[in-house]
Amino acid sequence: MGFFWSSSPSWQDVSAEKRAQRDNLLASAQPFAPAEHQQYLDATATEIVQHIQKGEWTASVVLEAYIARAAQAQAQTNCLTEVFFEQAREDARRLDAHFADTGTLVGPLHGVPMSVKDQFNVRGVDSTIGFTRWAHRPADADASLVAQLRAAGAVPLAKTNVPQTMLAFECANPLWGRTLNPWSAAHTAGGSSGGEAALLALDGAALGIGSDVGGSLRIPSAYCGVYALKPGHGRVATEGSVGPLPGFEAVRAVAGPMGRSVADLELFLRVTMGARAEGDVGYFPAPVPYRDVQLPPTLKFAYYTFDGIVQASPACERAVRETVAALRKAGHECVEIELPTRAAERGLQIFTAITSADGYEKLLSHLGPDPKESALFLVTLGPKLPGFVRRLADWAVRTFFGDEIFGGMLLYSHRKSVREYYDWTAEKLAFEREWRSKIWGENDFDAIIAPTQAVPAVPHGGCDRLAPLANATLLYNIVDSPVGALPVTRVDPARDALTPAWFAGRHGSRVLEAEIFGKDLADAQRGGKAYDVQKMQGLPVGVQVVGRLWEEEKVVAVMRVVDEALGERGFGPGMWRGEEEKEEGGDGAGVSG
Repeated sequence: MGFFWSSSPSWQDVSAEKRAQRDNLLASAQPFAPAEHQQYLDATATEIVQHIQKGEWTASVVLEAYIARAAQAQAQTNCLTEVFFEQAREDARRLDAHFADTGTLVGPLHGVPMSVKDQFNVRGVDSTIGFTRWAHRPADADASLVAQLRAAGAVPLAKTNVPQTMLAFECANPLWGRTLNPWSAAHTAGGSSGGEAALLALDGAALGIGSDVGGSLRIPSAYCGVYALKPGHGRVATEGSVGPLPGFEAVRAVAGPMGRSVADLELFLRVTMGARAEGDVGYFPAPVPYRDVQLPPTLKFAYYTFDGIVQASPACERAVRETVAALRKAGHECVEIELPTRAAERGLQIFTAITSADGYEKLLSHLGPDPKESALFLVTLGPKLPGFVRRLADWAVRTFFGDEIFGGMLLYSHRKSVREYYDWTAEKLAFEREWRSKIWGENDFDAIIAPTQAVPAVPHGGCDRLAPLANATLLYNIVDSPVGALPVTRVDPARDALTPAWFAGRHGSRVLEAEIFGKDLADAQRGGKAYDVQKMQGLPVGVQVVGRLWEEEKVVAVMRVVDEALGERGFGPGMWRGEEEKEEGGDGAGVSG
């Protein structure tokens, strides 16, 4: 029960109450004891199941290690929202009793501690997604995905933080506060699945559920150094998830796995693809289970480092080129490509036009008394401006800055008639067809290697002005491609500093690039820009692995090839320990918190 007030509680009161409840529940966690707990944290989800099947571990013992670590991750990053450790302990005891009685596993995820992005319902707890007005509305039943994974033996232990409205790639809201990047307290964990990525990076869960409508699985995974798969629409159930825009179907949100290895993503997808929970009468997903893929010994990859909006930073370009070099060394063919002229820019215009069709009225209607997060400033600015102001801004940016990209973002962000909305949706469908024809129909690539974003991560507040950076990921939501995200390297100031040659090669939005990197090298060296390799030292840098429509299984198989080609590089279970050891030895960046 909540507190009793004589009048309606303020948003501050609701926030204080919910955080106090969470902290009380966190108190049941055992103190983290590396000697006792580390072996369980060092295991992938796949390995946890194997140890339990051999009778070496129990679900309850494994769970306590992850609960202890989840409490530590929360203290460091503020990644958790709802905590249900007692429910998880009861689930684990049932699993142990079943195994003791039968000698068999409940399912392929038996005993795997998992976390859940806040938007997915878990019976008995709230799904607030950061809105104080949504507090004290516990779900009656698990979301379809949660139910499927629980039936397969997974043990949900907590829900994780998201940005206000989930239409931002920073992770903060008035109810739960701000989630920090595990590797730098000055940077965001990303969004909208930011809490999920932070928790997984610190071994607070072995597997997680995220979602993606514009990069929400891939961006936080890249920022925090974990793995993810964004499927195309219709392969994984979304029934029982909540959001601020029910009925928005023009660019469909998808659910997918986040984890610490490619094998764990595959394990999740084998359970969930084409599956429905008991009683789920939703139209999706399509009844197509996970299909095994046999890859040829030699693959053909396309790759690029410029997404058409912002030139990739030296760190993000290096991640792509190191991936390509590793693949070539393993015998695969890699071909550098340029995206079709102005295609990425057009994709961003379409996404902006469609999502702003009602002037963001529905999206913002849930805020109630909550203050609006600054990350939504640029995203929601356009509809507030009169048409002549937007047109003037577009003209001024083109005329005085020579930037034909940035001004159009405001130009297309405005309230639209139903007919205009239909026209933009038709434009989106035409763009899909043209993209597939040019990229896949005219080529025989097995996959595309691309930057996840132009920067490794943005500092807190960076999304206020840099929302168009999401173009690098949302492009693949527009065309509904399956896309994997995997970590490649970490920021190294000695290798990733800006140079005169890098500035000479820029050819994206001048306004955005000046804001991110500086107008020139001298401007960059004065500091204060989003891309600062000294402050970013040690941050993970990842890539996207893009596949054809309906080829999610092939993307996972290709991710495994890429992961193996890159070799051991300090990511996966226990990766935070290596960074702490570097910090203690004075070599490299450690965990900040």
